Amino acid sequence: MSSLESAETTPTDEAELAFIEEAAGNEDPPTPIKGVRRLLWWIIPANMGIFIIWGSFLSLLLPAQVAGLDPAHKIVNYAVVSTIGSIFALFGQPIAGQISDRTRSRFGRRAPWIVIGSLVGALSLIGLAFANSFVSVLIAATLVQTAYNFAQGPLSAVMPDRVPIKRRGTFSALSGIGLMVGALGGQIIGSAFLGSIAGGYVFLAVFSVLMLSLFVIFNPDYSSKDLPREPFKFADFLKTFWVNPVKHPDFFWAFTGRTLLYAGYFTVTGYQLYILTDYIGIKNPASVIPLLGLTSLVGILISTIISGPLSDRFGRRKPFIFASSVFVAIGLLIPVIAPTLPGWMAMTFITGFGFGMFQAVDTALMSQVLPSAKSFAKDLGVVNIAATLPQALAPAIAGAIVLSFGYIGLFPLGIVLSILGAFAILPIKASR
Repeated sequence: MSSLESAETTPTDEAELAFIEEAAGNEDPPTPIKGVRRLLWWIIPANMGIFIIWGSFLSLLLPAQVAGLDPAHKIVNYAVVSTIGSIFALFGQPIAGQISDRTRSRFGRRAPWIVIGSLVGALSLIGLAFANSFVSVLIAATLVQTAYNFAQGPLSAVMPDRVPIKRRGTFSALSGIGLMVGALGGQIIGSAFLGSIAGGYVFLAVFSVLMLSLFVIFNPDYSSKDLPREPFKFADFLKTFWVNPVKHPDFFWAFTGRTLLYAGYFTVTGYQLYILTDYIGIKNPASVIPLLGLTSLVGILISTIISGPLSDRFGRRKPFIFASSVFVAIGLLIPVIAPTLPGWMAMTFITGFGFGMFQAVDTALMSQVLPSAKSFAKDLGVVNIAATLPQALAPAIAGAIVLSFGYIGLFPLGIVLSILGAFAILPIKASR
């Protein structure tokens, strides 16, 4: 670094540069420019801006749009559209993470891609609003999932980039609130737009761009212009999707546990619209989905608000993840015994409570197993495959289960996967 550069670099900038060069995920980063408290609260609307898409687009508007094109083949067609889109999204987050880790700008490494991803996603949603064939829906839906994962990957790196370890349980809880309020609020909004799917897509496009842009504006990051520029190597790029499980076993077990827990949850909830109509017998699901969303939201908020701060206080994450898997398993058992609307409402509340408990501490646990600050976004992109992979595979697997055994076959599978996911986090040493 030249003398001029040294004169223009503040002590905090130097701390930031040293942190990125030397630290791992279990070390405290420099204090954010605008402070941790502002960041804690702004992560709620930021996550809402992304997860409102997943809650309404993936679970309601897209399956309704696909069903409207060809009602007789809706299960197969939806499985194809959502699986292909999710596979592209699967690679989107690690690639976006790799790119953002290497980005050098006065706005930092993450902000440019959060904004670009949201803008491209919004344009793709508007394109989807005008899609009127299976192929056009497939292309537009794939672009939507890819673009918003390009925004989500860098956004997820905000925690290890800027939040001290002792505040990560609280940050994770607030992040989880934004995530679940967005996802469940998306279900409510999506149900309101089932009669006007195009209008729903336009609303989601505007809302997501607004929330993510405001997050970037009110929570500026340190400049990354002075970071060393490492030469691009294609071999290194291919390694984006690989973290050595022998060298980093905690990372491997965290990835495995999250994959199984997400798979257990989304195997069932991803088919809610069809389960309500074909298994429980609700003729007008739009009339009950808002109530179900609120029911789940109550359970999620209660467990999230309690679990995140408690995990910080006790310095433990694993007991909360074990408890969450128990609640999810109990909840998924209810529709087997009582395939009725009250039974589904009870399932929604209990699994919401369990999944909220999981979300409250999972992000904090993940941040502590990251190998290096140089590659936080890339590694979190790989970790987040554990969230997108189940959503990519669930439609195909669940579709095969439904065609072979009926909808009742989904619930035992969800229970087993949730319990296995909890046991997978036992070997992790970076967090208790």
